[in-house]
Order: sequence, then C-alpha cells, then structure tokens
Amino acid sequence: MPRHARLELPDTPLHIIQRGVNRCATFLDDDDRFHFLRLLGERAVARDVAIHAYVLMGNHVHLLVTASRAGSVARMMHAVGLCYVQSFNRRHGRTGTLWEGRFKSCLVDSDRYLLTVYRYIELNPVRAAMVESPEHYRWSNARANLNVWHDPLVTPHRLFLGIASTVAERAIVYRRLLDEGTNADDLCAIRMHLQQQRALGDRRFQAMIEKTLERPASCRPCGRPMRCNAGFDAGSKKK
Repeated sequence: MPRHARLELPDTPLHIIQRGVNRCATFLDDDDRFHFLRLLGERAVARDVAIHAYVLMGNHVHLLVTASRAGSVARMMHAVGLCYVQSFNRRHGRTGTLWEGRFKSCLVDSDRYLLTVYRYIELNPVRAAMVESPEHYRWSNARANLNVWHDPLVTPHRLFLGIASTVAERAIVYRRLLDEGTNADDLCAIRMHLQQQRALGDRRFQAMIEKTLERPASCRPCGRPMRCNAGFDAGSKKK
C-alpha cells in the first residue's frame, strides 16, 4: 500500500514525534544527545526549518517546527535520522534500524494550540517524573524559554515572542503557563491528532487545510476510545 503524503503547509507549525523501534532507547549517553542536536541544527539550517521547541526523551523525540517550503521537514528528518543511526550503531556496536518507521506529525493551529504544544513538549520530563520542573531537564528548550540558558538551536515562534515585550517578561509569563500545565482535553487532542497525523485546530482551521491540500484533516472516529492519559509517552523514563 502506498504511503500517504503528510499534511504539511509552508509557514504552518508542525508537531513531530520520532520513536525508537519497539520503544527501545535512542540515546544512551550525553554524547548521543549532543550529536543528535548538532545534526538537527545543521540540517534545519540547510533546509530553512525553524525549530521552536524540542525534547529528547529516553526513547523518543518531540519537535515543534516551521518550514518555509513543503517537503523540507521530511528531508531534514531523513538526513538527521540516517546520519544519527549510522553514528549510534558505530559507537555502540550494533546494527540495523533504530527508529520506528517514519516520524509522525500533525499541523498545529497557531492561534489556538501553538503555546499548548510548546508546553506539552517541554513538560514531557515532568509528566514522566524525571524532574520536578521543566528547566531542570537539560535536553529540552525549556531553559531557554525561561531565560535560564541561551539555546542557539531554537527560533521562537512569533506568537511566543508576542506573549511579552522582553525576554525577561516572556520568561515570567511563560513560567505561569508552564505552571498551569496541560489540561486533560488538550492532552487527548494533541495525542489523538499526532497519532492520526491530522490537523490540530478548530474546524475552521481544518477546513482550510482540507481545501488547500484536498485531503481529510480532522480525526477519524476510533473503534475503541483512545487512552489519553496513559501510554502515548510510555517509556519516557529511560535515560
């Protein structure tokens, strides 16, 4: 069966998850993590992709990105994945695949869900009980958004920049947003749209995507209710 092209539009944010095959560890030490981020930064620049948010968990990666051209994200992820697996296998004396097939992604409605997805990504280590506060986790961009550390990999989205006029003020506002967490309905919506690779937003946003791409953009009804509070980020505690 031929693969369906992903929902992707230039200048529209895309939430990405890339998992390890069979939920296996994708990062065994800090050298692995540094190398992955270095590759990501290089390929993002080469493909003109802006990285807004990221987190490297034990066996999966979340990214929030925007590309200026359709297809750029897929090319970036392919290049990063290929180079990283070759290096990972060589360093750790293994062979074969590391990633669980193609990455999953969903378009994100900037006005309604962008900052919610920011928080979802950066709060992953907190939900996994790895840290008490997101800035305590070294392998995400939370420290940059909270003005604790400068992260050259990250390009803040215009809506993030719009929450306050200065870096210090944005850190205060964003701290309050992180402290609010992500409610159960938003958690469920994010996970469902990412799993089905549809457009996360209101019906007007989805209708625009469907008209532009001539493809369905809303989630299909599930035969069995999705467990939104458990399972999607299983294995996150692996370091």
